[in-house]
Amino acid sequence: MTTLAQEPDEQYEESAGRPEGYATHDVTNQPPPLAPYDASDDTALLEGLRREGAGWAEDGLRRLGRRAGSAEAQEWGDLANRHEPVLRTHDRYGNRVDEVEHHPSWHHLLRVAVGEGLAGAPWADGRPGAHVARTAGGLVWGHTEAGHGCPTSMTYAAVPALRTTPELAEVYVPLLTGREYEPGLRTPTEKRGLLAGMGMTEKQGGSDVRTNSTTATPTAEPGVYTLRGHKWFTSAPMCDVFLVLAQVAPGRGQGGLSCFLVPRVLPDGTRNTFRIQRLKDKLGNRSNASSEPEFDGTVAWLVGPEGQGVKTIIEMVNCTRLDCVMSSATLMRKTLVEAGHHARHRSAFGARLADQ
Repeated sequence: MTTLAQEPDEQYEESAGRPEGYATHDVTNQPPPLAPYDASDDTALLEGLRREGAGWAEDGLRRLGRRAGSAEAQEWGDLANRHEPVLRTHDRYGNRVDEVEHHPSWHHLLRVAVGEGLAGAPWADGRPGAHVARTAGGLVWGHTEAGHGCPTSMTYAAVPALRTTPELAEVYVPLLTGREYEPGLRTPTEKRGLLAGMGMTEKQGGSDVRTNSTTATPTAEPGVYTLRGHKWFTSAPMCDVFLVLAQVAPGRGQGGLSCFLVPRVLPDGTRNTFRIQRLKDKLGNRSNASSEPEFDGTVAWLVGPEGQGVKTIIEMVNCTRLDCVMSSATLMRKTLVEAGHHARHRSAFGARLADQ
């Protein structure tokens, strides 16, 4: 056994009797790295793109597919999940900041996704098949990782719900449909692009949102309320605006469960009250921060009529659920690509696995 007391020459002499090229861990019968590959090399996907009226997007989709399968983008996906988001509730002086720090790879992934129109862009695109093209892009770019698809999906889904209130849609929809990713909390109208989130469920009810206990109190300004309560699950808390549900007490209006727009930063540049109590410790989707925010005097704008919160926000819910189907299909396709690559390069019992 080599000891620290041995001189270098003695160590070399000890290994002199080994055969040339000796190693205990030669790697054989293993596939090479999958990347780089073309994530859009999918016959069914390309045929569907053309059939559903979005053939004009094929060149861009192929370009995005090559980027998704690049070693760089695949590493972004890996790093975004290895270096999970970190909650910073206070700064060093004790002031609440309620910010979530992400690894740079998370921002790289989102910048590409938003820039390629995978967030709200199709709502502002008059070309036929614009929504088909976005879905195809999600099926391809999703080969990187799934977590960052959450804020892009919610941003896409927020637009039809906001359109129920034209005065809010006029301000926010052009920013939600933009292709600029601008992280950081600033006044929404001073940014070139926004991301949207959603806050529905509470601990006492889960999906039974009619049992929500978060309250909304009207202010002297029409359409403006203050919220008080605690949400059990709100993904991507660093988004710029959120659609949330809260109960309005009967009185001046109809009352009942209603939908509200909550910005993280108010029009005057001050922070809205959005206290992030903790991030969820999840089995999957770990690159994406899911949180429990607390509202206490939080300023919010009514979206849709009072008492029709479910009817209003269901427009958003429906779109996000369609994206869940897209993400599941993406995961199955990526799994098939990985398995096929492995089977083409690994042998057992005298033949390639793909030929067995």
